[in-house]
Amino acid sequence: MRVPGTATGVVIGVVAVVLAVALAGSGHQTTAAAPAVSGEALTVDVELDAMRVRPDVVEVPEGTRLVLRVTNREAMPHDLQLDSGERTPRLRRGQTALLDVGAVHNDREAWCAVAGHRAAGMTMSIRVLGARQHPVVADDATTAPAALDLAADPPPGWAPRDAVLAPVTGDGVHRIELRAVDREVEVAPGRWEQRWTFGSTVPGPTLRGRIGDRFEITLINDTQMGHGIDFHAGALAPDGPMRTIGPGERLVYRFTAHRAGAWLYHCSTMPMTQHIANGMYGAVIIDPPGLPAVDREYALVSAELYLGEPGGQEQSDKIRAGQPDGWMFNGMAAQYDHVPLRAHTGERVRIWVVNAGPGGSTAFHIVGGQFDTVYREGAWVLRPDASSGGAQVLDLGPAQGGFVELSFPETGNYPFVDHDMRHAENGAHGVIAVTDRP
Repeated sequence: MRVPGTATGVVIGVVAVVLAVALAGSGHQTTAAAPAVSGEALTVDVELDAMRVRPDVVEVPEGTRLVLRVTNREAMPHDLQLDSGERTPRLRRGQTALLDVGAVHNDREAWCAVAGHRAAGMTMSIRVLGARQHPVVADDATTAPAALDLAADPPPGWAPRDAVLAPVTGDGVHRIELRAVDREVEVAPGRWEQRWTFGSTVPGPTLRGRIGDRFEITLINDTQMGHGIDFHAGALAPDGPMRTIGPGERLVYRFTAHRAGAWLYHCSTMPMTQHIANGMYGAVIIDPPGLPAVDREYALVSAELYLGEPGGQEQSDKIRAGQPDGWMFNGMAAQYDHVPLRAHTGERVRIWVVNAGPGGSTAFHIVGGQFDTVYREGAWVLRPDASSGGAQVLDLGPAQGGFVELSFPETGNYPFVDHDMRHAENGAHGVIAVTDRP
């Protein structure tokens, strides 16, 4: 027989059961009475939606055999895993699976095992009515990742990410294919970590255009979890182009660049902190009108570095607490200490900076250098023909961007840093090697 509310079952004996369902985010409980079963399963309907498990609390008498009928109600793939390891298959929108908990004698826990979803709040408690509380079964202990060794020498043949920013090319239409790919990437010289990526690199490719240019990005999901994308350089309703797509799916994201700036793009799937912190970000440079040519142009994307299993509990806890293991430019801590950027004395150098976060600010500074031009968040803050003043820092909050320009008067090694010295001393550091013109 079907039982009203969240539970169904076959009644063999008449025993009273109260299912207490804690509604996610409501701060209240609703209680529904349902008959218990003896020798048969009590089935409870569970929905996965809006990054929550509903109900998130189920209470049953000790010894009840419990089956969860799990349905995913949103586009993002989800599953449900018990603390003993059993889990449903990965479910797409509208798919349902049964998860047999067995006879319940102790309090139990369940959660979505998709990376990062448990930390985002997709958890469920199964509680024994009238029994003393038992310890929650936790995940197997994991070994904490080793700390960064920023002084380590890179392996033979090592090369940093090319920071040179290429000029704008093409006819004003930019067609780009971006594949979401899980990949091991180098987060510090010689240190490799599994990451979620756009195009197998962290950050993803830097795109460049002019005002009025059209961008057509095809996102292809080559992973086993949901991903999306959000381009700050475009202004359009997010409902369709920023939706999460499942494994094997693709979408086409079209926008026109109406305003100049140094813009961030990133994964649009929740929890965004997880997806950005694990590498799914990049920059779009839209030149201001009349931007003069310079001798050299570089692009640096600043970000926090979180070590460990992507979406794992330890990494998730650090992200939520805002406690990175390090900081970096262009996806790798201290890489430009080992292979510096280059310039000649007297050359005019432009450096674009975008702060991917996901949470902290950056204060870009070149030791021994002074900026005579500062462009920040779409506005000219300083121009060499406007005043005799100079600037020492380009300060950027999360998702902000801009550029600075300067010339180097003497040969030498000029360190560039995030002037929050905690960041500089933990990876957000590099060198510009300046030599005389040949």
